Amino acid sequence: MQASPAVLSVSELNRRARQLLESNFPLLWVSGEVSNLTRAASGHVYFSLKDEAAQVRCVMFRSRAQLLPWRLENGQQVEVQVLVSLYEARGDFQLNVEAMRRAGLGQLFEAFSRLKARLEQEGLFAAERKRELPLYPRAIGIISSPQAAALRDLLIALARRAPHVPVILYPTLVQGEQAAAGIAAALAQANRRNECDVLIVARGGGSIEDLWAFNEEISARAIAESRIPVVSGVGHETDFTIADFAADLRAATPTAAAELVSAGWFAARREVLQIGEQLQSLMRRQIERRMQALDLMTHRLTSPQQRLQQSRQRLQLLDGRMRHAMQSSLRYRHALADRQQLALQRARPQLDAQRGRLQLLEQELANRMQRRLQDSRSACERLNGALIHLNPEATLARGYSIVRDAAGKIVSDSRQLQNGDAIRLRFGQGSASGHIDSVE
Repeated sequence: MQASPAVLSVSELNRRARQLLESNFPLLWVSGEVSNLTRAASGHVYFSLKDEAAQVRCVMFRSRAQLLPWRLENGQQVEVQVLVSLYEARGDFQLNVEAMRRAGLGQLFEAFSRLKARLEQEGLFAAERKRELPLYPRAIGIISSPQAAALRDLLIALARRAPHVPVILYPTLVQGEQAAAGIAAALAQANRRNECDVLIVARGGGSIEDLWAFNEEISARAIAESRIPVVSGVGHETDFTIADFAADLRAATPTAAAELVSAGWFAARREVLQIGEQLQSLMRRQIERRMQALDLMTHRLTSPQQRLQQSRQRLQLLDGRMRHAMQSSLRYRHALADRQQLALQRARPQLDAQRGRLQLLEQELANRMQRRLQDSRSACERLNGALIHLNPEATLARGYSIVRDAAGKIVSDSRQLQNGDAIRLRFGQGSASGHIDSVE
């Protein structure tokens, strides 16, 4: 008797079907149009993915949905990376979405990678091609759209950090089919006019399609060939474009690009402000010290009227003291004169006797001086006569002479001379020279 086949429950059947699907379909990409989109309170997103002939239910759990860089809407063409599965509770065939991108991004990423690799192989992104930004740019050029929100952010940042530096806009489209050629033309115009020291290529964030103008070869080569240093401020921090690699420097955002090109002026402005604050502090302290010294001098200083009053009082005091001193001195001198006159009257007889004696002494002194003078005159005459007698000139005048040898020494003995010695003779009038013929 043949055994009957096993009977499966619905749950077991759905479980086996789910396991079979998940084991036979690896993680894969599926493209289609979004429809029947609903968002649950839990944050999960449910929708259908369809094409012209079929559709399939999809679920994107909250942890994955939060990573989408754009808002998912019905009618969008997308490419989803999915795990084929089955919702066991209802037996519904569904796709569990692990990642999502807009349709066509795969080709865009491939084109991006191919162009990046080719330009990198050419050396367009080489570090030795990169130039340093000017520290103090005299003018800053911006390649962007006049309607771009990024331009407004740039201008606000530059006005705040370097308000004195002129900013020149080279307007161009930054999105669409003509944008890349417009960016290249704006760069060529900026280099031709040569009125800026640095250029910023700027655009706000967006999808890869929105930023594609900065991934095209024409814009990348225009950036690399620019004679003026170029800063790329395209997209958000996570966005990378070919322009970022071709530029001399990449900024995470347009505002960051403004901060990079104005860094030197901003630092100098801060330094000037700090120096100004230090000067103000020094001047304030100096003024405070001078004011304190002025207060002290003002406290010591008296008014001219007060000084005149003080001088008048001192003068009156000195006048009183002088009058008192003069009166005291006058009384003292009167009393002294009276005493001296009385003493003179008492000593008059004695003074008369002394006067007579003094006259006798004066007469005796005059007589003695007369005799002493006569004796001195006689002694002088005797000495003068002796001096005249002993004067060598007088001796020479009587016919004598003085003999000197060649060294100028007086010769007093013939033994001091030898035959042939030179001698010098001095007479009372004149002199003569000669030589010794013989010595005796």
